[in-house]
Amino acid sequence: MKTKSISKLYRTEQRYAYLFVAAPVIGFFLFAFVPLMYSVYGAFTNWNGLGQMKFIGFENFVNLFQDEYFYKSMYNTIFMMIGIPIGIVLALLLALALNRKIFGTDTFRVIYYIPVISSIAAVSILWQWAYNGDYGLVNQFLALIGIDGPNWLQNTETVKPALILMAIWKGLGYTMLLYLAALQSVPKSFYEAAKLDGANAWQSFWHITLPMVKPVTFFIIVTNIIGGAQIFTEINVMTPTGGPEYSSASAVFYIWQKSFGNFQLGYASAMALVLGLFIFIVTLLQFRMNEKSSFDLD
Repeated sequence: MKTKSISKLYRTEQRYAYLFVAAPVIGFFLFAFVPLMYSVYGAFTNWNGLGQMKFIGFENFVNLFQDEYFYKSMYNTIFMMIGIPIGIVLALLLALALNRKIFGTDTFRVIYYIPVISSIAAVSILWQWAYNGDYGLVNQFLALIGIDGPNWLQNTETVKPALILMAIWKGLGYTMLLYLAALQSVPKSFYEAAKLDGANAWQSFWHITLPMVKPVTFFIIVTNIIGGAQIFTEINVMTPTGGPEYSSASAVFYIWQKSFGNFQLGYASAMALVLGLFIFIVTLLQFRMNEKSSFDLD
């Protein structure tokens, strides 16, 4: 009798477990997998988003690899990823500074994290004003030291560095927080043993701190590359036409322009598929490189 009641309770719990698991699975299937398959099929069609899909085979891909604007947008996207290593280095330095028990560290942690929780659209508008060539805050500051600043977002040579700087500022707090958590999890006994062996601060940092925060660094690099390949809102708000000579248009911006500006959803789906494959290959390479350079504490 007791075994029977336990079995009934187990089956009841199992049904509830399946119910809870079903929600995200169904959500993924309806809102991720089905749209993905639909867009993959759309990449092989001529479709304006309203009428009937006309299957055209690989024509979209042939046109895509002859499209200079696609190459330019991909180049812009990859170029703007220069900010990733710069942001990582700055965030690690900040984390090392704020990991010390000194007055005011909690306040600075909050200040650096505020941009992370701020709306990306609002932040983009703020930086668009700051970069204005006539009355922007950046040029006003440069004028104080005798430098005549350019019109940052209307100059082919400065628009990408301007966007990179804004992206670094926006993501610095998040990366710093991850590094701060990683640094606080490093056993202090490692540093004490290194000090007894005569290691200086640089040697401790190079041989203890860097290897111990490597998993976090790997996570940051992978997620930043995925996010950087999909940069859109900043471009759309700060340079709504793609910048001078299309010098700030990202791949996602060009996809959006083709799909909702020109109603070439089939062509845009082909570009999205190529971009997705690019992100997948780069991420896979990162995992392979991480496996080769991994270490074991034992």
